[in-house]
Amino acid sequence: MRITFPHLGNLWIPVKAFLRSLGHDVVTPPPTTKRTLSMGARHTPDGACLPLKVTMGNFIEAAELGADTILMVGGIGPCRLGYYCELQRRALARAGCNARLLVVEPPRSDPWGFASVVRTIRRRATFRQIVEASRLAWAKFEAVDALDQAANMARWREVGPGSVDACIQHGLALLDAAETCDAVREAAGQTLHDVETRIGAGPRRAARVGVVGEIYIVMEPAVNMDVCKKLGRLGAQVVQPLTFSHWIESHVVCDIARWIPRPDVLSWSSPYLRHFVGGHGVESVGHSVDMARSGLHGVVHLAPMTCMPEIVAGSILPSVSLAEGIPVMSLAVDEHTGDTGFDTRLEAFVDLLLARVGDRGNISARTAPCPVSTRRQSML
Repeated sequence: MRITFPHLGNLWIPVKAFLRSLGHDVVTPPPTTKRTLSMGARHTPDGACLPLKVTMGNFIEAAELGADTILMVGGIGPCRLGYYCELQRRALARAGCNARLLVVEPPRSDPWGFASVVRTIRRRATFRQIVEASRLAWAKFEAVDALDQAANMARWREVGPGSVDACIQHGLALLDAAETCDAVREAAGQTLHDVETRIGAGPRRAARVGVVGEIYIVMEPAVNMDVCKKLGRLGAQVVQPLTFSHWIESHVVCDIARWIPRPDVLSWSSPYLRHFVGGHGVESVGHSVDMARSGLHGVVHLAPMTCMPEIVAGSILPSVSLAEGIPVMSLAVDEHTGDTGFDTRLEAFVDLLLARVGDRGNISARTAPCPVSTRRQSML
């Protein structure tokens, strides 16, 4: 069995480690490119949201490299993620791809289906091997998240253009090669130390910007126009609450071990949104409220075009902006999104925030509320 999975940021590093530790031949999906999106869009409905089109392109490219089994996550609630697998099965057949699609459903909604996929992935691995593979993968999940967060916090003060990202890429290569948890921790620690050597004092106070939205768009630089890098190079310190390890804790660990309390994002969003709307709609609102009250200067909200949960969140965020006194910019992306329009809006937004912060010190986000909401129908 030659197994693959969707490409999503640096997710491939821990997932590859887990599957290889169980004895699988892993076909790492190539990084997402314009060809990936073009191939995915060709075999999916026009009105489908961007993550479906991109992951479909990932699967076709991985199948070209010899993958015969595809690992995909399922979903529940109003979000269309729960329908992806059926659309992808049909699209793969139309594309002439015979790869088998294994869908990992949320344990809470389909425990038997989840267990069935786990048995298939497990193969002949012993319980000890599974535990060791899980420990290694979890160490890499946490390390990948730590490097991403460090880069987001450091880019605005890097001593040379691209120096922080070059350091992070070297660290990610070390994480990929690491075969033990100790080696993972050593690689992550060394990379974090190297990042510190590549930052200077900074010309002024940074605008602290939170990035929220649908997890695929937030975590995949190829579809969000490298928004975190661009914000950093414009002078913003980026705070990104959505991480791989957070997602696994909330949607896998807490589903299996139900006595473990879930992060109470709903309590943050409840003044504006009081119930689950699918996807990461509640998280987008709740994290925006929390970041406003934590002193951040602005929020960038990212969503795929036509995503219902994020449309709901986007319609509520202007109220959050006014009530909490924090500028919010909402950007919707699809296959027609281009860098030029995206860059212009980010530059204007960061200029606004830097003017509010000022070189003299931190101006409270609660003074002079200035809501900004931009929703693009097609950014060229």
